[in-house]
Amino acid sequence: MAQYQSDILNKIRSMVEEVAQSQIEYWKSFSSFDSWQFWILMLMSVVPLIVLFIFIDKRKMLLLGFYGLNIHVWMFYVDVIARSFGLWDYPYELIPILPSFSLDGSLIPVAYMLLYQWTLNNKKNFYLYSLLLSAIYTFGVKAIMHFFHFFHMHDGMNYVYLFFVYVIVFIVSKLITNLFLWLQQKEIKEENH
Repeated sequence: MAQYQSDILNKIRSMVEEVAQSQIEYWKSFSSFDSWQFWILMLMSVVPLIVLFIFIDKRKMLLLGFYGLNIHVWMFYVDVIARSFGLWDYPYELIPILPSFSLDGSLIPVAYMLLYQWTLNNKKNFYLYSLLLSAIYTFGVKAIMHFFHFFHMHDGMNYVYLFFVYVIVFIVSKLITNLFLWLQQKEIKEENH
């Protein structure tokens, strides 16, 4: 690696370390255990997991978990990209270096998992109900979070764009899940012949 490239890489690493340290200091000042916002975020993380544990269809846990993990991963990627470009931020955080952990790690994946389970068990249109859930999250949950300063949008980001983000994430997650189901069924058929 050329010295110039190495110098730039070291500068970037140093800046990333400085941002991480700033996030931790910000968290200590505004978002730590002694703030009511921390405890709201804690509830947003823990309650959905308890609900999931109680209501998940144990016969479909692997399928639902795989779909939920897809939602979680894609929402995390979207969040990292959006924050990197300054499109939104979270003034209060449960974990300083994982700013949307309460949402991306629990609340959103659990809701989509339970909706997927409900559509499977009741033979309902997954895509229609997922659109409805995306609208509820966008125009309901995120709007409430914005009102109470748990979420801010910047630089032209708006609720319509956010809605499309949710739609894209649930569709991509479902397509990946369907691909893996298809591959599994194909393998089972080949083994039986």
